[in-house]
Amino acid sequence: MTPTSTPFAGRLRQADCRVDDLRALLAAASDPVLAFAEHVEQQVPVYDAARLREAIATEEGCAAVESELAAVLADGPGIFVIAGAIAHPVVDRVSADFEQIIEHERAKGGEVGDHFAAGGVNDRIWNALEKLAVDHPEDFVDYYADDLIALAARAWLGPGYQVTSQVNVVNPGGVGQTVHRDYHLGFAAPEVTELYPAHAHALSPVLTLQGAIAHCDMPVETGPTLYLPHSQKYPHGYLAYWLDEFQEYFGEHHVQLPLTKGDAVFFNPALFHAAGSNTTSDVRRMANLLQISSAFGRAMEAVDRERIVTSIYPNILSRKAAGVDVEYAVAASAEGYAFPTNLDLDQPVDGMSPPSQADVVRQALADDATPDDLADRLARHGAARRTT
Repeated sequence: MTPTSTPFAGRLRQADCRVDDLRALLAAASDPVLAFAEHVEQQVPVYDAARLREAIATEEGCAAVESELAAVLADGPGIFVIAGAIAHPVVDRVSADFEQIIEHERAKGGEVGDHFAAGGVNDRIWNALEKLAVDHPEDFVDYYADDLIALAARAWLGPGYQVTSQVNVVNPGGVGQTVHRDYHLGFAAPEVTELYPAHAHALSPVLTLQGAIAHCDMPVETGPTLYLPHSQKYPHGYLAYWLDEFQEYFGEHHVQLPLTKGDAVFFNPALFHAAGSNTTSDVRRMANLLQISSAFGRAMEAVDRERIVTSIYPNILSRKAAGVDVEYAVAASAEGYAFPTNLDLDQPVDGMSPPSQADVVRQALADDATPDDLADRLARHGAARRTT
């Protein structure tokens, strides 16, 4: 989905979502010319790792491959597979590391949250990137030194990107997810998504690249991810996927690609997709889910917002008591976005995202909390977002 695919004016409304519009868009969809793909399976281009490495050996070849991959993500089916991206010995070592982390966290117990699935049914490692780096630095380097992960990230985001990772293990009998889009707007409720202008809906997908590394062979019965090719182009998609009729359409028209250990799949975060159900009795389907973010999603200046809020809170409190609407002052001072956070401690148990710092301040105002009480709330909120 390119930023020009939606008019830069107005708002999108869930009431305007129509399955017939999505159906017509998919029927008219066409694919870009593929010069480097080995074959196309269920509309999804599949690339061979060895051939890609040969192609990107020159600067000209690398630029051509990146252009093709970007075209697939934006104007094509929105998804591609790189077969054999990571060597089996490296994948096996990191799989063992992940299992060790899972066992350690399972032994600690505590509440378990998840996105688009019931918490605790499957095994999830939040912030697997940092945990792998700290516990198994040598394996981390061998794994993330992979040139094809970097190739995909550069093709969609350019340089300066940031990698994050969450491991998901769908256990035997584990039920899949509901259809959805991903971060950013995919993690907002429809009533929140409607507040963003149409061009923000078009911008959101180009800020993130979604990926997954298969850590085991994934035949269809293990529940590899379901996709709806070209659905990233539907302008109202962030509002539509919540609706029953769109979920039903996805259920009837999705594709599902089997993967082999070491394969990597990358897709536009606006693509309609969902993890499948594992109908086997003995396979723990493990995937390392990569969420790679653009360098552009950051403010120009480093600002200590907790310090700002703590300083102005007595004045906000007194103005509120005098009948002044202080909402905009809160918005200008406190962090209004819930992410990034530590999803081990700040989990999406009751919704798509935890409270933002601004939400903490708003609740304190509603409670007429004292400055000392607010400081305590902010300290606990900040502690839950740190990884150490």
